[in-house]
Amino acid sequence: MANVVFRDFAVEDFPAWIETQHRGYIEERIQAGDDRATAERISAESYAGFFPDQRPAPGHDVFHVEIENRIVGMIWLGPHPRGLAGVWWVWDLEIDSAEQGHGYGRAAMLAAEEYVASRGGHALALNVFGFNAPARGLYESLGYETTSVQMHKSIPSTT
Repeated sequence: MANVVFRDFAVEDFPAWIETQHRGYIEERIQAGDDRATAERISAESYAGFFPDQRPAPGHDVFHVEIENRIVGMIWLGPHPRGLAGVWWVWDLEIDSAEQGHGYGRAAMLAAEEYVASRGGHALALNVFGFNAPARGLYESLGYETTSVQMHKSIPSTT
C-alpha cells in the first residue's frame, strides 16, 4: 500500500481551487438531476459557507494527497453536515486522472480514517453521486455501507 502524506494547502492556492471545485460541483449536481440554476445556487451557498474569505471554515481540513514526494490528488475532511458527534465527513476526494488506478484513493481513505481517529473521531461518512460507480466501488470495498439512496427519473413533458 502506498504511503500517504497529507500536506496542507497554501493559503494562496485556495481561490483557484475553490473556483474549480465550485464549477465541478455544479456539473455533478446537474448530472445527478438538478437544473443548472438550482445547481449553481446550491454550490454557491455551499462554498460561501464552507470557505468564507477563501479559507476553510473551522473544523474543515483540505489537504494535498502526497505519495512518494509527489502530489496525486486532494482530500477535504470536516464535520458531519448534520453535526453528528464524533462523525467526520469526507467532503471530497479527488485523485488526479493520470494517477488513478494505482490504489491512491484507497490509501488516501485509509489515511483519512487514521487522521479522524487521531482527532477523537469514531466514524467517517460521505456522500457519493449514484453515477460515480468507481468511487462507490472503492468505498464499498473499504467497508462503507449505504445509508441512504436518492433516485431520479426524467420524464418527458406533455405540454
